[in-house]
Amino acid sequence: MTTVVPAITIAGPAQHRASRDLSLPSWPVAGILLLYPLWWALGLGVLIFPLMAVPMLFLLVRRRTAGRPLHLPPGFAWWIIFLVAAVVSIAALGADPAQTVVERAAGRLPAVLYKLSMYGSLTVLLLYAGNLTEQELSRRRLVRLLAGMFVLTVLGGLLGMVAGNFEFTSPVEWLLPPGIRNKGFIRSLVHPYAAQIMDIVGGEKPRPAAPWGYTNTWGNNFCLLVSWLLVAAAATRSRAKKNLAWLCLLASIAPAVVSLNRGLWIGLGVVVLYVSARYVLAGKLWILGVLALATATIWLALVATPLGGTVQARLDNGKSNGVRSFLIERAMDGFTESPVIGYGGTRNTLGGRNSITVGESSECERCGNFTVGGNGQLWQLLYANGAVGTAGYLGFFGYGLWRFRRDRSAIGVAGSAALVSSFSAMLWYNSLVTPLAFMVLAYALLWRNWIEGTRIEPSQDRSR
Repeated sequence: MTTVVPAITIAGPAQHRASRDLSLPSWPVAGILLLYPLWWALGLGVLIFPLMAVPMLFLLVRRRTAGRPLHLPPGFAWWIIFLVAAVVSIAALGADPAQTVVERAAGRLPAVLYKLSMYGSLTVLLLYAGNLTEQELSRRRLVRLLAGMFVLTVLGGLLGMVAGNFEFTSPVEWLLPPGIRNKGFIRSLVHPYAAQIMDIVGGEKPRPAAPWGYTNTWGNNFCLLVSWLLVAAAATRSRAKKNLAWLCLLASIAPAVVSLNRGLWIGLGVVVLYVSARYVLAGKLWILGVLALATATIWLALVATPLGGTVQARLDNGKSNGVRSFLIERAMDGFTESPVIGYGGTRNTLGGRNSITVGESSECERCGNFTVGGNGQLWQLLYANGAVGTAGYLGFFGYGLWRFRRDRSAIGVAGSAALVSSFSAMLWYNSLVTPLAFMVLAYALLWRNWIEGTRIEPSQDRSR
């Protein structure tokens, strides 16, 4: 009788590596977006981005060391130039430009390190989202997640309207020592609140901010996300979901107006004009009918409700115009004095535009320390990172717009509209943290449309 001895195969290290599951899970990206209300309520908010960047970076490095390629987005060299310039500019932190508050470099370093950590975290988010495959996280699902963020923005705006004084102490805030959690900057990160109470048109009134912390950030995200709701609505076959999307758009008019956010109004105009131009050039003239209907709806809402009076009152009260002009002038003066690498970060002005007195008083309500570079991403880039950093930042997103200009899919138009919106917004809004996160996710969607080689509409995508 012949005895058959089964062959025993011993897998070597290379075979073990090959057998490992090296796919990138979707939960780091989906977890940030889908669970953002939870992060906000816990007091994590924007802190979730560096926290999630840790597992994302680990997963990317693990896959790269196993021999799988790591794809880089087109124009990534521009972004590297920006990051290098941001690091190099730290050397100028000790400089005290004219008419700014004198402070040691060590005192300015924590804020700069915070910004660098956020820029680094969002770089990881860009690479991770761009390297995900359709099986790991489909473009259709990512669009739906971004559309959900717009719905969250509208809900936060409505909360700010009806309960402007709503706020609570988050668990993370409770864990911090009183001396730390009472600092203004820390409080803005960990303390959830519905609105900023401000006197803009006579009397203190709430301006929607939840869940983004600031009214300006709320308005910026509104513009960056609104197109994704339209893409998601067009992609679904559910009539109920389409109706809910249109209802959300209609409901968004009220908080958008009540926010008194002129930058938001301008940004929406830019988005509408850009998208309309893209569709008209593609021969889709029906967009003109949609534009006319949307214009009529907004006009009716302004005429038939008190919202019209709110808009007019805001246009008649440009209290921030003088401050913005003052800060732009200071930013350009600083850029002239240090044009290559800037000053590494922002500076506080010595007094305000009407007086060198530090702090407000009954005699000079517009006096006080204003932040040079705090009134727009462009001015911050020029002042903090100089011409090199500004060129890298603008070069990256500008290159993306040019590279993906022929993408006429719904995702292509919405993604490029978000980037165009960001270019107008940088004149009055700062991008860190969530606006820049939505910008890099828009870039990742454009990049994935290009890398897949098929510009499929979301409705044609059968993957999860």
